[in-house]
Amino acid sequence: MIFDLRNEYQIPKFKEYVNKLFTEKAVVEVKKKLPNRTLAQNSYLHLLLGYFGSEYGCSLDEVKIDFYKRTCNRDLFERKVINKKDKEITYLRSSAELTTGEMTLSIDRFRNWSAAQAGIYLPAANEHQMLIYAQQAIEYNREFI
Repeated sequence: MIFDLRNEYQIPKFKEYVNKLFTEKAVVEVKKKLPNRTLAQNSYLHLLLGYFGSEYGCSLDEVKIDFYKRTCNRDLFERKVINKKDKEITYLRSSAELTTGEMTLSIDRFRNWSAAQAGIYLPAANEHQMLIYAQQAIEYNREFI
């Protein structure tokens, strides 16, 4: 069960549920649920991906899959499952499934890798002038990314 303890109406329900489990001497797992990535984080990430693509000379999909997900953040995105024919299948999860913390980590890794390995500086979220420049570069190179 998920409870939002910021909601005063859910607090009594949470306490009742926990007390019931306590009375039952149940085996429980308690963990803090972090919210999924924010729209601001998503917009910022797509700006970085587009800017990298325009500077490196590749498509947005290539940047997202090959560099951002597979090279910089394989541990966050790559998942393995066994299909109906007992074969192991590797797939990439969506960034929409990331928590805000995972999204921050993934962006930091991508920015660090881009500067160190590709020689492309990707602006921080608070570098407004550089973000505007990146947006302009994307627009200028739109047909190529």
